[in-house]
Amino acid sequence: MKLTVTPKAIEWFKKEMDLDKEMGIRFYGKVYGKTQVHEGFSVGMSVDTPNQTIVQETIEGILFFIDEADEWFFKGYDLIVDYDEKLDEPKYRFEENGEANNQNA
Repeated sequence: MKLTVTPKAIEWFKKEMDLDKEMGIRFYGKVYGKTQVHEGFSVGMSVDTPNQTIVQETIEGILFFIDEADEWFFKGYDLIVDYDEKLDEPKYRFEENGEANNQNA
């Protein structure tokens, strides 16, 4: 699983989010909504302290991460976080990575 944050999205996070040390941007699955690969769930985002991360990236001093508790939502996919200029907010895209087929269920 990979987590990619585009430069435009990074600029949005720098402008909109106030982060203390030891804090980062957590992505997780939340009930309601939909993604291109999940019906009834959407991507949530919060300012949080990493617990047991399964993937994390520090980009331009900002920590982005997904915790182990949310592996079910992202398993088999890479997450690309981009910026939606019309809505002035992050947008999310999933790309299959074959991970789900290589692990025991």
